Amino acid sequence: MATIYLFRHGQTHYNKGRIFTGWKDSTLTPTGIKQAKQLSLLLKDKKIDIAYHSRLSRSKDTLRQVLKSHPECKQIYKDDRIIERNYGKLSGFAHQTIINEFGQKQFDKWHRSWDERPPQGESFADVALRVGDFIKDLKSKYSGKNVSIVVSAHGNSIRAFRKIMEKSTESEASSWKIPYDQYFEYKI
Repeated sequence: MATIYLFRHGQTHYNKGRIFTGWKDSTLTPTGIKQAKQLSLLLKDKKIDIAYHSRLSRSKDTLRQVLKSHPECKQIYKDDRIIERNYGKLSGFAHQTIINEFGQKQFDKWHRSWDERPPQGESFADVALRVGDFIKDLKSKYSGKNVSIVVSAHGNSIRAFRKIMEKSTESEASSWKIPYDQYFEYKI
């Protein structure tokens, strides 16, 4: 049986500043580097055969910390189906700026509604489609095999991943806080 260890990248400068990041690249803060090192410690006694990351540096840099104690991992893949949600025109703007301009109610819809897309962006439902395709590929390639896989993902792609794997509701998935320094484990 294959095991998946799913985790979020460490805190970035945009996360710290409460800025919509989306597909913009934002580097890890010193706290984010510590969180990545904490993940590394949590996973150091696990065997890791295969690793996935998105194209964004925060995903790659967190994975790099985790893999420091895993020289056995030789298969590392970039897959943007696990990239963060695209916030479209909101990307790069502070949450408070959006609240000031559009109001708290509209901010909440764009930020946490399952089906509401920000202007030129993605909804959670859109993210779930691409993450679902990623999960289907993982299952077809690795299900029933004795391999361990790490996935260095993003808060919103993790919400979608968890919703699918845990068979949760849209409301539950939309409300989850995804930690920077813990992982989720699944068997396929």
